[in-house]
Amino acid sequence: MQSVESAAFARGPHDKAALPPLDHAAIRTIIAGIMLAMFLSALEQTIVAPALPAIGKSLSDIDDLSWIVTAYLLAATAATPLFGKLTDIHGRRTIMLLAIGIFILGSLVCALAPTIWVLIIARGLQGIGGGGLLPIAQTIIGDLLTPRERPIAQAYTSVVFMSASILGPVLGGLLTDHLRWSFIFWLNLPLGTIALAMTGRALRRLPRHDRPHKLDIPGVALMIAAAVALLLALDWGGTRYPWLSWPIVSLIAGSAMLWVLFALRLLTAPEPFIPLAILRGRTTAAITCAAFFAIGTIIGVTIFAPLYCQIVLGASASVSGLALIAFMGGATIGSMLMGRLIVRLTHYMGVPIIGLLAGIAAFAFLAIDPAGLSLGTFALLLGVLGIAIGPMYPCGTIVMQNAVKLHQLGTATGTLNFFRLLGGAVIVAVFGAIVLGNAGDHAGVITLEQLEAGHVDFAPAFRLVFVAGAVFLIIALGCILFVEERPLHGPVRLDDATAQ
Repeated sequence: MQSVESAAFARGPHDKAALPPLDHAAIRTIIAGIMLAMFLSALEQTIVAPALPAIGKSLSDIDDLSWIVTAYLLAATAATPLFGKLTDIHGRRTIMLLAIGIFILGSLVCALAPTIWVLIIARGLQGIGGGGLLPIAQTIIGDLLTPRERPIAQAYTSVVFMSASILGPVLGGLLTDHLRWSFIFWLNLPLGTIALAMTGRALRRLPRHDRPHKLDIPGVALMIAAAVALLLALDWGGTRYPWLSWPIVSLIAGSAMLWVLFALRLLTAPEPFIPLAILRGRTTAAITCAAFFAIGTIIGVTIFAPLYCQIVLGASASVSGLALIAFMGGATIGSMLMGRLIVRLTHYMGVPIIGLLAGIAAFAFLAIDPAGLSLGTFALLLGVLGIAIGPMYPCGTIVMQNAVKLHQLGTATGTLNFFRLLGGAVIVAVFGAIVLGNAGDHAGVITLEQLEAGHVDFAPAFRLVFVAGAVFLIIALGCILFVEERPLHGPVRLDDATAQ
């Protein structure tokens, strides 16, 4: 995957003298191990969904089932930037092994959980470990490879993440139907142990770029509290409580206040949790904003495309799942194209620009007549949309890592992934508010009975959803235009890179 010279380039002059160059086998072992760890994290976000009814019946609690999903997502979102910062302080190997260990421990407790609240707490523990795996994996790739070699590897991480998102519901359903729901957690133990074995020894030779840092504990606490309050409001709004109810309004107001306090802390702390150079930099700020809206839109489409198939086009759950595979397959193709093209093109930012323009056009076409589309046409448009905005997955990581210093890779990558997840939560909430607002319930809460009755025409609501998706991509495109196109330095052997 990389030459000995490029491995030395990635290490820097000081690390090169301290450690022998990594050979091809060691690099492949490290990358395979971190890919497996990242696969576990992505798989766990979706594998539980088909098992929820069985879990509720087994543990005799239906009312709190949603917390099984919410606990993982809240913990993962909050942990993502924290683990990124910790890798810059304590090194990648220590924090990667810690994240895998926490994930395995959480999985074990989940499998043995005697009550639903033990399961919910264990899912939060799982989320802490799982939330750290993705940014650490992307940061290790940044350590191993030169900027010109990273795009292909980062594209592979996108493929792994999206493949796990598709496989999760299928595998979860099979394990639940033919074995028991607890096997979706037992599965993580051998896979996690393999990931530990593959990376633990090889990561000892990983180049070190960490410097003495102080962890800004008040800043961490403010950011996590602000994010959790916002995500709770977005998760509960329109489902558990009406949007204008006092619990939701209080959570949103509290989150806004905590974000203001976090911003003040960033301006006054001796060493802020997120370096101001990352937030103020033209390229880093622009690509973070673009990722917030573009990746958030991808997450929103994965949630609402199956719902559109079922309540507007009248498709079954299995058919709507096939339509979603078209979207994720397109996004995978788009990610791989970005990884191949970015190392060959001088003006590589043209790829995501063209893609976003095509994505805006696809959304516009969907909005013209949402009730008149056939399933085949919708699946085709989803495939085009996936190819169009799929390049934003690797593009964001590549541009961010190319714009910061080596000792800031972990912090920058964790920050980018945090805002990706936050963008997904916000945009899913916006899409949900649009659909819920058309449900005919004055309280702003939609129920399962309303969906099953079929008396409400949801086509106008989804027209607005598609328009909103186009608007979000227009904002992402505007941000991309502000990104400074910096050269990707370092040697690369394209024949070797594409062959691996």
